Amino acid sequence: MGANVKPNDATPAFVALHRADVAFTTHSYTHDPRADSFGMEAAEALGVDPGRVFKTLMALVDGKLCVGIVPVMGSLDLKALAEALGGKKAQMADAAQAQRATGYVIGGISPFGQKRQHPTVIDRSSAKWPTVFVSGGRRGLEAELDPADLVRVTSAVVARLAR
Repeated sequence: MGANVKPNDATPAFVALHRADVAFTTHSYTHDPRADSFGMEAAEALGVDPGRVFKTLMALVDGKLCVGIVPVMGSLDLKALAEALGGKKAQMADAAQAQRATGYVIGGISPFGQKRQHPTVIDRSSAKWPTVFVSGGRRGLEAELDPADLVRVTSAVVARLAR
């Protein structure tokens, strides 16, 4: 799988993947801002099983920002996120806080190339796929990569996280 990044697709996410020497493929599609679910839109536009497309969500565990990565058709189990990170209480981060902390807009938050790395948990279902898709750092831009590379580059914990 070779990286086929065009100059206008050079996001901080792709820069981070190149630095980590990760093999990945970029996929772009025309994003519709009226889509009900940006993640489901990506799965449909790319013609892949929604179980392979993961959304990157920002949350707070015991008041500290963290990342939960779950399939787009699921939702983040906040209790499971807290447990996976050894915390007691989790809640979703608000949109402005997530955007400030990552440097990305909602619907385009990538697990890679954030302003600083946050503790990350990835749903264990990622391991059943040969490759998974995550945001490339912009709405309408996805990175396809081996789930083991997603875990390695983000230093993630793998746990049951989706419901």
